[in-house]
This record gives sequence, C-alpha cells and structure tokens, in this order.
Amino acid sequence: MGKLEGKVAIVTGAGRGIGRAIAEAYLQEGAKVSITAAHGQTELDQLAKQEWSERVLAKLADVANPEACEEVVEQTIGRFGHVDILVNNAGRGMKSVRDSFVTEPTRFWEVEPAVWRMIVETNVNGPFYMARALVTHWLQQQREGSIINVSVSYDTMKRRGFSPYGPSKATLESASAIWAQELIEAHIRVNVLLPGGPTNTGLLPDETPADLRARLLQPEIMQAPAVFLASDTSRELTGRRLIASEWSAEHPQSRAIVEGIG
Repeated sequence: MGKLEGKVAIVTGAGRGIGRAIAEAYLQEGAKVSITAAHGQTELDQLAKQEWSERVLAKLADVANPEACEEVVEQTIGRFGHVDILVNNAGRGMKSVRDSFVTEPTRFWEVEPAVWRMIVETNVNGPFYMARALVTHWLQQQREGSIINVSVSYDTMKRRGFSPYGPSKATLESASAIWAQELIEAHIRVNVLLPGGPTNTGLLPDETPADLRARLLQPEIMQAPAVFLASDTSRELTGRRLIASEWSAEHPQSRAIVEGIG
C-alpha cells in the first residue's frame, strides 16, 4: 500500500517541472490527483493517460481566476468525493518580465505594471484563491487537510533584479505563517516546501546553457518531501519551511525543517 493510499490531492501548475514531479509522486503512492495548469492541455493529458488514468482529473484552470479555483475544488470533490491535500505550485517567474533576466536584470521601476500584476496574481493571489476555496469545504465538513505552498530560497527573494518574483514568494511565506496559525485548531496544516537551490524548470530562460542546466537541481528532488508533507506522518507539522535538498526520509524532522515560518 502506498503512503497516500485513499487520499486526494490537487496540484496546481502540474503540466511540467515541480508540479508534474509532485503529481507523479502522489500517484505512485496511491493518491487520486487533480492536476491543473493555466495552459498546456496536451501536457496535462500526457500525465492523465498513463497507467493511473482512472485516478487523475486534468483541468485547464488559471489560479489567478477565483472562479476557476472554486471550479477545480468542486470538480475534484465531485469526481473523487473529497480532498485531503493542496499543493500551490503554479507560478510565474522573471521570464515573464524579460527572457534574458539572468544576464540583463530589470530594475523594479522598469517592470510594466501589467506584468507585475500578472506575476503577483499568480504567485500570491492564486494560492489564496485555491486555499480559500478548499478550506471553506474542509471547515464545513470538519476535515483535516494539508496545504503545501511551493517557495524559493531567501536569497532569491532578495536578489537584485528579481522584482516582483522575489517579493511575491516572500508574501506567500508570510501568508503561510498566518494561515498555519489560523487553521491549527481545525487540524489543517500549512507548510512551505522549496527545492533549496536553482532548479531546472520552465521558469528558467530558454537560452540557459546545457552545462549550467546539468548543474541544477532537478524537480524530482521535491517528490519525497512533498509526499512526507502530504502523509499522516507529518500530521502534527505546521507552520514550517522544508528545504528539499537538505531533507531525508531517514531523518524526516531534521535541520531541513528546523527553520519555522511561524
């Protein structure tokens, strides 16, 4: 029996990268999973058509749209009966500002307001919309649950030329700390999960050299700790910040999660 047998998860931004890796790990551990993305139905369908197709609900949904978030929750409950886990992974990075952002940083006053709003809508408001829609059901049904918000290192939050991506993730971590406190009595836990270094995802510039990509962390580094945070093993853990590159299954509550956000 898998570690997540009988559980139902929603993973946003699951068409590729970290979201896809986490969704695959959940399916391998026996969970039923709703996967979403703002675009790229083909990528979602590729995952949904694998051997676990009966346990997958694939849906195009932009988390920046609160009505779309509510629909994802309603359709997941309609298909699988309930939800236990929410992974807020969908995000937009600095590539939305400038594809060459690594070599040509954009100063904050040079960012177009429309682009700023788009990134904040996805990275800050999206997790809020998804969590709000799901927590409402959990509280009504008196169900326990696990919310996992995907973040980045503190260095990235403060890095020159990384507005508004860095500030958006700092805001998400602040929100996570507040949500964890407000939901603790309902036994709904909220934790932050981050890779622990630059990761090979679609947020990188298209022209990133192959030798540099080879040195990056891979999205799969998030799989085991994401399963841990979704499982009953971490049932008492909330308001924490788990660094995937420092985490191990042998010592699940080691220094990788000593640094709390609460």
